[in-house]
Formats: sequence, C-alpha cells, structure tokens
Amino acid sequence: MVIHLNKAVAGIIPPEAVFYTILYNSPGFLQLILPLGFYISILLVYGRMHSENEMTVLYATGFGPKQVFRITMAPVTVMMLLIGFLSLYLAPTAADKLDRYLQEQQQESEFSFVTPGRFNALGKGGEKVSYAEDLSADRKQMQQVFMADGNVLLLAESGQQFVDPNSGSRYLELNNGKRFSGVPGDPNFEAMSFDRYAVKIAEESDVAKKARYEAVSTMELLDREHRVYKARLHYRIGLFILVPIIVIMAFPLSHVKPRQGRYGKMLPAVVLYMVYYTTLITARKWMEQGDTPEWLGLWWLHGIFLSIGLMLMYWPVIQLKRQAKKRAAITPAPVGEGHA
Repeated sequence: MVIHLNKAVAGIIPPEAVFYTILYNSPGFLQLILPLGFYISILLVYGRMHSENEMTVLYATGFGPKQVFRITMAPVTVMMLLIGFLSLYLAPTAADKLDRYLQEQQQESEFSFVTPGRFNALGKGGEKVSYAEDLSADRKQMQQVFMADGNVLLLAESGQQFVDPNSGSRYLELNNGKRFSGVPGDPNFEAMSFDRYAVKIAEESDVAKKARYEAVSTMELLDREHRVYKARLHYRIGLFILVPIIVIMAFPLSHVKPRQGRYGKMLPAVVLYMVYYTTLITARKWMEQGDTPEWLGLWWLHGIFLSIGLMLMYWPVIQLKRQAKKRAAITPAPVGEGHA
C-alpha cells in the first residue's frame, strides 16, 4: 500500500490506482480485522456480564456455561462462513484483479517516460537504452525501435511490453528486426534476423511476487504441488479454523471478578491473539522455505492453541475437583455413638 502511494505521489502511477488498490485489498483486510473484532466483542460482552454479576444470576437460574457457549456458537458459525468466503474466494479474486490492474499500470507508466525521437533508459537502473521514432496514441506500441543492451544491438520495426505470467518478469517484445552482438574493437561480430525477440526489462519485485501468490485461486492451489502454494492453501484454511479456536480462548478469558471490571483480562487476551496470528504467518513462511514438512502443514499450530483454549476452559473445573477431593480427605469420618 505504501509503495503504491509513493508511486502515485511521484506521478509514476495515476491517483485512481490508489483507490483501486484500497478497494481490491479490502477483502484481505476484512479477513484479518473481523476475527479480531469478533474476539474482542466476546471479551467485552461476557466480561461486562461477569463484572456486573449477570452471569451469576444466569447460572443460579440453571442457565449454565454450556448453554451460554451453545448460544455463542450460532454467531461463530456465521463468522466462520464469512471468513471462509473471504479467505478462500473473495480475497484471492480481488488480489487477482489488483495484480492485473497494476501490471497494466506498470506497463503504461514505463512507456509514459518514453519520448519518441530521443534515447530513453528502460528497466531498473537504466542499464538498457532504447530509441523509437514513433509511439502509438495509447503509448503501448513503439515503432522503428533501436535498443542497446550491453554488447548487443537490436533493430526492429515495432515493439511492445508484456509480463510473463509464470515468472512475473517484464519483457520488451520486438518484431521483425535484426540482432548484432560483439565486443567493441573486435571485427568479429554476430548478426541474425528475427521475427519476434523478447528482451527482459525487469525482474519481478518481491512485493509483486507476493501479490501474485495471493492472487492464485483456491482451486488452483489444490492442484499445485509446490510447497509455496501448499503453504498458502494451509494459511487460507487456517484463517477459517482460527475463528472457533479464538472463541474457545475468549470464553474463559472473559470470566472476570466484579472488582476487576470488564477489561480485567483484555490485555493478556489480546496478546494471546496476536501471538497466535503472528505465529500463523511465521509458520507459513517456515512451510514455504521447507523448514516444516508439508504433511504437518499448519495443523500443529492450531492444535497448540486449541489445547490452550481447552486448558483455559476446563482448568477451573479441574481445580474445583481437586479441592473437593482434598476437603473429602481432610474431613474426619463421623464417630459412632458409644455403647451403653
């Protein structure tokens, strides 16, 4: 986002590109913000009910924690479906549209600095020099092109840019021309004619590569075997699974004493959520790099935090049972009446 804003300020891309960037990134933001907002809402609502003794009244009337948890699972199910729709379909679709739009803008911006009848630098660092007698009205087609790339000279009738869909690198495709290569001062050189010839202008940036991975649809991720795509698939499914696990953690963390107030356990609860989410991103990178096996995926992480949630939920019950056993062991047996 910051990169695109800087480009818009510098005039490299049009200002409306910032609007489209925000629009197409919105599903990706929502799939991260909604679970956190839902998690905090459970902590605040149930925390207030505990601090004002409303939960105590409910429990006294026979409406116990199990019934409250069952009612909570209704909106949890809706949130799971919404996050699943965002992470598995809408966010990748929007990322794909954004990727295509930015590729078009990048091609147009690269040629926007090309002036017909003058030598122009192309690519990062300007290591390639081009010359075009004319440029089409849409500034996408060059006519009568000359290009110098190191010890290689190229002459062509026309040229246009394109992006390789597999590598993401940008190329200048030249049509109907000749290629000359040789060392300056050496009379030996090579000459060849071509119908089509592609010259790489720039490698794909890390930001663009990340966007391209995010733009792959979930169905394509299921068919691809590379560990990077498998990690992306596990991450998208993980956002869906994260919802019920954070609810299991929020339910016991919302239990506060009246003097603590509703915010009594808010800080440790939020820290626990942030640890969960940041570890999820880190685990995805480990899987992409091959540090964790593909069969293990990210399931181990969800298992850890599910165990933490269940421990938080049932630990008070376990403590009560232990205390009951201790009391039973300490209490002396009743003494029988003496014989007459």
